[in-house]
Amino acid sequence: MESAEDAGVYKLTADLALVQTVDFFTPIVDDPFDFGRIAVANSLSDIYAKGGKPLTALNIVCFPVKTLEISVLREIFRGGQEKMDEAGVILLGGHTVEDAELKYGLSVTGIIHPSAVVFNNRPKAGDRLILTKPLGTGIISTAIKGEMAGEKAVSRIVASMCALNRKASEQMVLENPSACTDITGFGLLGHASEMIRCTDACIELDSSAVPFFPEAAELSEMGMVPGGLYRNRDYLKDVVEISKDVPRHLVDILFDPQTSGGLLISLPEKNAGALLHRMHDQGIEEAAVIGRVVPGPPGRIAVR
Repeated sequence: MESAEDAGVYKLTADLALVQTVDFFTPIVDDPFDFGRIAVANSLSDIYAKGGKPLTALNIVCFPVKTLEISVLREIFRGGQEKMDEAGVILLGGHTVEDAELKYGLSVTGIIHPSAVVFNNRPKAGDRLILTKPLGTGIISTAIKGEMAGEKAVSRIVASMCALNRKASEQMVLENPSACTDITGFGLLGHASEMIRCTDACIELDSSAVPFFPEAAELSEMGMVPGGLYRNRDYLKDVVEISKDVPRHLVDILFDPQTSGGLLISLPEKNAGALLHRMHDQGIEEAAVIGRVVPGPPGRIAVR
C-alpha cells in the first residue's frame, strides 16, 4: 500500500485511493438522537474535505453502563444511522467499550481518484477563500451546558452541525480547488493557519464577511465561551494579526472551536463566484467568500 503525502490517504492503484479517518467526541447537546446525527456528520467531514466519497463506517463507542440507560445508546445509534443512510454509507459493525464518559464517532473509509485528492495545505497566492457554514457552535454549546442558550439558538446550531458537507464537497471538486479543510476544534483561524503554514503565502481575512450565528455574538459578550477558545487564541498568538477595528465578539467567534463545522476552501479567484453561486443554488445559503491568499510572510494571517 503506497501512502500519499497527506495522512489518511492511501494510493492503491493508478485509479483508486482510499481516504480513512477516525473521529469521536463527547456530547454537546442533550438529545442523544441529535448527538448521534452530529457525531456522524462530523466524522464524515474529513472524507468530504478531501473531495472523496465515504463508503463504509465502523461505530466507535465509549459508554458508561453504570450511569446511563441503554436506551440512550439506542437513540445515539438511531441518529447516527439516519445520517449514514443519508450519506449512502454502509455500517459494517463497530467497537464498544465501557468508560466513565460517553463518547461516540466513526472510523470511516472512502474512495477518490489519486489525482483528484484535495489536500489541506496547498493554497496558492491569488486564491479566494470560501467558508460554507456559519461559526459559533462552540460558544452556543457552552451556553447550552450553562442553561443560557435559547431554543432558537439551539435549533439553529443543531441543524447546522447535522448538515452533511457532502453537497459542498461535490460542488467544490468541480471548480479546481487548491486546498480544503473542515473547520472543527481549532476554529476557523486554527485551521486556516494549518492550511497556510507550509506555504510561501499568507491569508487576509475579511471579518465582516464571515458568517456566524447572531446568538454567538450575544453570548460571547456575556462571557459564555469555551476553554478551547482561549487555547486556540494562545496557540496562534504569534501568527495571527487582528485589526483593532474587529469587534471583540467577532474575535472570539474566529477562534471558537467548532463541532461538525463547514469547509474552508481555497480556489482560484476566477472560479470562486461560480462555486458560491452553485452552493447557494444547492441550499448552502450561508456560504461566503471570506478572504484571500496573497504573497507575504509565510504562514501569517491578517484579520481586518
